[in-house]
Amino acid sequence: MSGVSGNQDVDIDLGQLVRAVWARRLKALAIIALGAGVAFTGAKMISPKYRSETRILIEPRAPAFANAQVNDTNSGPLLDELNIASQVQLLQSADLIKQVINGQKLYDLPEFDAAANGSALTDILVALHLKKNPYENPPEERVIDAFTERLQVYQVPGSRVIGITFTSKDPKLAATIPNAMAAVYLATQSGAKLDSNSEATRWLEPEIENLRQKVNDAEQKVAEYRAEHGLLPTNGGSNFATQQLNDISAELTRVRGDRANAEARAQSVRNALSSGEPSDTLQDIMSSQSIQRLKSTESGLQSQISDLQTSLLNNHPRLKSLRAQLSDIKVQIRQETQKILASIENEAKVAAVRQKELEQQVDSLKANSAQAGEDEVGLNALTREATAQRQLLETYLSRYREAASRADKNSSPADARIVSKAIQPVDPYFPKVLPIVIVAAFATFIMTSIVIMLAELFSGRALRPVGLSEEEEREDGEPQSATTGSVNRVGTPSLLATPADDEPVAEQAEDEKIVETNEFSIASVSDYLRGSRAPLAIAISPTGDDGSAATVSLVRKLAEDGSRVILVDMTGSGLPTNLMAEDRKMLGITDLLCGDAAFGDTIHGDSRSDAHFIPQGISDPRRAMRGADRLSLLLDALISAYDLVMVECGAADVAGVSRLTQSKDVEIILSMPEIVEQEFVTVMTEFEAAGYERVVLMSDSNESIENPISRRAA
Repeated sequence: MSGVSGNQDVDIDLGQLVRAVWARRLKALAIIALGAGVAFTGAKMISPKYRSETRILIEPRAPAFANAQVNDTNSGPLLDELNIASQVQLLQSADLIKQVINGQKLYDLPEFDAAANGSALTDILVALHLKKNPYENPPEERVIDAFTERLQVYQVPGSRVIGITFTSKDPKLAATIPNAMAAVYLATQSGAKLDSNSEATRWLEPEIENLRQKVNDAEQKVAEYRAEHGLLPTNGGSNFATQQLNDISAELTRVRGDRANAEARAQSVRNALSSGEPSDTLQDIMSSQSIQRLKSTESGLQSQISDLQTSLLNNHPRLKSLRAQLSDIKVQIRQETQKILASIENEAKVAAVRQKELEQQVDSLKANSAQAGEDEVGLNALTREATAQRQLLETYLSRYREAASRADKNSSPADARIVSKAIQPVDPYFPKVLPIVIVAAFATFIMTSIVIMLAELFSGRALRPVGLSEEEEREDGEPQSATTGSVNRVGTPSLLATPADDEPVAEQAEDEKIVETNEFSIASVSDYLRGSRAPLAIAISPTGDDGSAATVSLVRKLAEDGSRVILVDMTGSGLPTNLMAEDRKMLGITDLLCGDAAFGDTIHGDSRSDAHFIPQGISDPRRAMRGADRLSLLLDALISAYDLVMVECGAADVAGVSRLTQSKDVEIILSMPEIVEQEFVTVMTEFEAAGYERVVLMSDSNESIENPISRRAA
């Protein structure tokens, strides 16, 4: 890449990419216009295709004359998803498609013959055996395949409506085919009902004849059984003997009542005569015409006697004559009363004789009725059989009449109806010229921009080293080395090599400028680590505790900037522990490796920041390092909980760092507040030879290491 050395980290200059596209805008517009023109020409060359749709509603339908209370076995609820899906498959069946093809004579149209529409490309593919020869299929199958490719049958979501869509180059045919398919489908459904009715009629005819014969035989057996056992039917539904017994029993009850009534009437008359009481209150006496005449005469005589007593004496002959007549009338009344009593007694005697005769008849009829009841058990069985046969015959006759009434094709409508017929489309649905041109122009613009940007990237004009501003790039003409960045990642020993005695003074001045501008500061390293989002950083302090103190300051700076950071003290002196801990005897990494402390007990908070740290510990370091193989597992656990894990190793070498992690993709920080060039070059060379390329120099002797006010004191 132009202007960038092979070992420098670079960024993509997005502004340069945009400027490159804008600088070539005329060429890009020409290419876009060419692409749009090609798309327009291609869209115009494509044969237009038209699409039309017919919609069918699936619902139960019954004949207009059908009784709403009669259950039609041929029609059931068609509202479930499975039935609708079945109707969709039926509309795509080969038999139905063949009927439409034959009805519309589609086999005569070149559009439906793939072999007739063959192209040179098809012939080449067939010759190379990459495509099946269309002539190998029968003509009928080729037409069906072409028809199926243009047909789409689907269920409208959330409804019982089925859509039939057909695509064709002929707009008239695009509307005719869906309507024809709907008509054939409805005819097929109606024909299925007619076939069902015809089959039912053919099956019922012989069954009805057999049932008629069975009904006649059963009724004949009932009649013969009645005649043989004398079980003559009556109006009440029982047999003759039982009916006769019931009638005589009713008559006997009536006669007994009449006898009791007559005896009571006679007793009341006798009581009146014996006691001398007037008989005017007795119904039987007062209802007699003779008694009424005598009573009238008696009343007249008493009236005359009463009138004459006022003017005549008691011994007057006229009064004596009237009194004699009155006595004679009373005698006649008494005699007539005796006759009425005798008549009532005669009625009671006749009723008693009638009662006796009826009782004798009842006794004789009871035996006959019992025998008739036993005989009637067999009659009932025969009657039930005859009734069952007749009911079955009537049911079959009713079904036969229903099936016969639906023999006409218009009497059995299909369980579906057309809700939307296909109409001849005016505009083709494909190709849509304007959308195709717009999409092609946009795609051409994107591809052209990508090509221009790739050209800029491969030429190196859109790349710049990390950390350089655009103004510096314009002043220098080419990217500077990585050592002048805000954070310096050293990849080779030559970047910070100690200058020889005969090197130009200008380069020494440049090195002095680097140190003076503080571009290896703790703040710069903090910004770099936060920007790189590195999960693990290993700090090496070749110069001793002053480097470890700088590492503590770096951790506090990261915590101050909002990062969740933890420092692991792996130094021999334990300086980070002394700076961050309030108590030197805290459990730490050596206790964890020796198994003397739990993992959570070794994590502590910094006394002067929000950072966490794991101190050196109080266990034997030699015994602890026997378990150094577990360090990588401990670091992995910490990485999952913190944004950054910082391990301060002191003046460690490459071998010691390799025990922490096997990965080379870690941040190596050389903490050297005072740069000792010989030591820096030596350490850098060792780590580069070992494969560590992400090495950062941190040198800031002027920055305060400790915060004079502790967090707890605040």
